[in-house]
Amino acid sequence: MAALGRHGSGVAAGLRPRLGGSLQWQAWQESGFGIARSRGVVDFARQAQVAYAVFSPEVRHPVEVEAAQQQHLVQWLSKRLNRPLKVPNLNEQGYELVGGRLLPGGDGARAQFMFQSAGGERITLYVGAIDAKTGTSSGETAFRYTSEGNVASFYWVDQGFGYALTGKTQRAKLLVLAEAVFRQL
Repeated sequence: MAALGRHGSGVAAGLRPRLGGSLQWQAWQESGFGIARSRGVVDFARQAQVAYAVFSPEVRHPVEVEAAQQQHLVQWLSKRLNRPLKVPNLNEQGYELVGGRLLPGGDGARAQFMFQSAGGERITLYVGAIDAKTGTSSGETAFRYTSEGNVASFYWVDQGFGYALTGKTQRAKLLVLAEAVFRQL
């Protein structure tokens, strides 16, 4: 499985060029994700975290289209993102689809799919086109990890599309979910 490229969730994980510090900057540069190449991907992950923070606490309106209308949801979002989308099934991991919504993003439309566990824990999958220049230099798919407060994301770029799985859960658990999502997309 190519989900965890040579950088996986290692050196580049969670490092942001704006943090400063020569060791962090050097590790970021050595990982092949310099500031000019990574800004779009890091911004994408940040947008996913903001969208999660805004919509995951919603009780009455967490999504625009509910899971009961999954076929309509997928067709609508696929048309808006100009790419056939697939909603991963995370039932084996304890999460059911709540539904999804259309959101604006830096490079156009974004889709957000929300999942919920029996205990009420929510995670979201944020999807959208990413400029090819912001992907990995080798073209491989590699997970990256970032967190802001108690909201964390694993994100990756694959074939010109960005994906960010976001939630308030432990890193190891979020990684297992991200791998499950990747295998299905």
